[in-house]
Amino acid sequence: MQNKRIVWVLSGAALILLPLLLQSMGNFWVRIADFALLYVLLALGLNIVVGFAGLLDLGFVAFFAIGAYMYGLMASPHLSDTFPWFAAMFPTGLHTSIWLVIPLGALLAGILGILLGAPTLKLRGDYLAIVTLGFGEIIRVFLNNLDHPVNITNGPKGLSQIDSIRLFGANLGRPLEIGSYTLSAVTLYYYLFLALVLISVLICHRLELSRIGRAWMAIREDEIAAKAMGINTRNMKLLAFGMGATFGGVSGTMFAAFQGFVSPESFSLMESVMIVAMVVLGGIGHLPGVILGAVLLSAMPEVLRWVSGVFDLQRLTDGRLDASILRQLLIALAMIIIMLLRPRGLWPTPEHGKALPANGSGK
Repeated sequence: MQNKRIVWVLSGAALILLPLLLQSMGNFWVRIADFALLYVLLALGLNIVVGFAGLLDLGFVAFFAIGAYMYGLMASPHLSDTFPWFAAMFPTGLHTSIWLVIPLGALLAGILGILLGAPTLKLRGDYLAIVTLGFGEIIRVFLNNLDHPVNITNGPKGLSQIDSIRLFGANLGRPLEIGSYTLSAVTLYYYLFLALVLISVLICHRLELSRIGRAWMAIREDEIAAKAMGINTRNMKLLAFGMGATFGGVSGTMFAAFQGFVSPESFSLMESVMIVAMVVLGGIGHLPGVILGAVLLSAMPEVLRWVSGVFDLQRLTDGRLDASILRQLLIALAMIIIMLLRPRGLWPTPEHGKALPANGSGK
């Protein structure tokens, strides 16, 4: 017990000091950590659907997009510039508080998650994956085309001039002076994202140990047997879709505030595939594994981008080798090797209930 406490204290100290160390090397590295935390939020949400309930969802990025555009519309001058009646009510635009943004993002995404889950209750496996994939693409196409006849999303041009988050009077979009030390804006966002991730991990852990979590796992293992045991599989599936989607909505609002700009290009099919890969690669259904997978797959492309820039691969190969293609190739190769060597993921769920040795002693 004492060793566990020491590990927790050291881990907490490392997470707090990490952005300060990275900041000394440049804000580029802190931005990588920020995006890693956002992807951890997404992976935790998808893990509820895929890892706990066993429902393959390939359209999870849709909830990410919904949260981002909701905050973009509520914290940018777009609506005031587009609709005169809205400008009459809010001449300077609508600037929404974070205390309202996070619950609204979670609520809106959760409702859409339930609406997605309702028509898919009788689908399983590949059929469920195809339907959720279609849902994700429909949302992206809508966002890309809702600029006429009424300009709601500004189409492919996206939403810009989105407000940064203000928390306890501090503007996270600007550096914060503490004595002679300056905390950059990306470092401030790191601490906000870290707090949301810690809260999300706590929620997921409590859900996993609760009766709801056990019901989800029973559905994942054998839905017919779960139904025969009296579990309301319909409600449990809808709850899984709704709960998982809330994480995507919150992550989307944070993404929009952090970037200050959103466009449909940020919510492509490839993003959904990457989020699923994070859950599967790390260890499906296992919270530490999911976090590890999200951090690795979100940080690896940017680290490889830095490596290719440092060594100037295009110059070394006389332009025959494109750095972006090589980066994708290395990521794919790493994923294939890991899944061959560790088919249950890098950090899989500990196996329980294995048969005792032949002598029955259990030693």
